[in-house]
Amino acid sequence: MDRMYRLTRHVYDLSRKYYLLGRDRLIADLAPPPGGAVLEMGCGTARNLIAAARRHPAARFHGFDISEEMLKTARANVARAGLSERITLAQGDATAFDAATIFGVGGYERIYFSYTLSMVPAWTAAIDEAVRLLGPGGRLHVVDFGAGRGLPGPLRRLLWAWLRLFHVTPRLDLARELARAARAHGRTLESLELHRGYAQYHVLG
Repeated sequence: MDRMYRLTRHVYDLSRKYYLLGRDRLIADLAPPPGGAVLEMGCGTARNLIAAARRHPAARFHGFDISEEMLKTARANVARAGLSERITLAQGDATAFDAATIFGVGGYERIYFSYTLSMVPAWTAAIDEAVRLLGPGGRLHVVDFGAGRGLPGPLRRLLWAWLRLFHVTPRLDLARELARAARAHGRTLESLELHRGYAQYHVLG
């Protein structure tokens, strides 16, 4: 991951802003309680964390990423935004993250994945880890590429071929795996498609 992002991290946000749809809806929906702790799993350049911290000023924000190269950009962006006191970053693996030791948080009010699971090989394990890190009454928000059922076939095939160039695989079983995790932990799941199925959005609560 570091090799892939060593150069692309510098233009990542500019190149992704036009096709990572649904991120801002997720950020608006977080609505953490005052003083609540929010975790982004796979925070990349911290674009989402900065937007969320500005929108929800009474909450605390944490993020981690497996790529130290991405975290270099994330730390610089957070400092430039003047949010170093409210956003804490660390390196970590989405399938096994010790939030209690690293961030001192035993359970999060809100956790989210934003176009992350389509890049994590062991993505189902990452879902289980996120649910484990939720505190009582906490919610997990997920937005990622969808099946694109409402898109023209040629456009959908072109999109998926392009995504493969960046090692991105739409998780067509995402709703089913989140439903499994919800049942296992006695939680509920709400799901919907965005932009004619271009994106899928889920809230496990």
